[in-house]
Amino acid sequence: MQHSLICKGCWEQLHVPVVLRGVASAPYRAFGIRPSRMNPNTCTICELMFTKVMRARKIAIDATIMFADLRGYTSLSQSQSADAVSGLLDAFYDECADAIWHHDGLLNKTIGDAVMAVFNFPLRREEHVRNAVLAAREIQKNWREMRTSLANMHGLCADQLGIGIGIHTGELSFGEFGHSHRDLTAIGTVVNTASRAQSVAEAGQILVTKAVFDRAQPDLEDSRSTAFQLKGFDAPVELYAA
Repeated sequence: MQHSLICKGCWEQLHVPVVLRGVASAPYRAFGIRPSRMNPNTCTICELMFTKVMRARKIAIDATIMFADLRGYTSLSQSQSADAVSGLLDAFYDECADAIWHHDGLLNKTIGDAVMAVFNFPLRREEHVRNAVLAAREIQKNWREMRTSLANMHGLCADQLGIGIGIHTGELSFGEFGHSHRDLTAIGTVVNTASRAQSVAEAGQILVTKAVFDRAQPDLEDSRSTAFQLKGFDAPVELYAA
């Protein structure tokens, strides 16, 4: 995908044109300002926005969380070479990253065979819920198109290579957590629910909560719900296939 020449976050939040690429970016890089690894259309200033700009370590925001997991990774890692497993993970991370960034999300974490994305910070978007759904669909579409070639490359069955995705939205806490080791991330029930939704999604499936279903219309108007007993929840949770 083509990346922005200036930081979208600094321009939208502070109206400051921080140059990220090209010759004009050299002075910024001299001061340690470069594209963020979480979203190359934002910069390292955006990552430090809490302590340097907002004067706070954490804030409450309305955001959407997406978890995507590469199914079958554990068994593959036991039966395949380290190079084969590494190649699969590289392809998985790249496909997820491109889709998340394309829809203005933040690839907040890579956790083994899973990724966690945040939508609506630092790039604020009214349609952040819809953006998360579209990013998830893009991930599934692109992965279906490339998994056969990946399977052939590594001597696997294409059916072994699937992705399960879960999405939830609502108010959460986002900022720097920890003291000896600071981690810029989101925490709260929204994050936990998105993770649990992902855990019950089948390979090739996207499961979203009712909050996402209500806020991402008309993209989900034909979706049907199923009750799932999620780990850590007393009552069944309605999830919609997106």
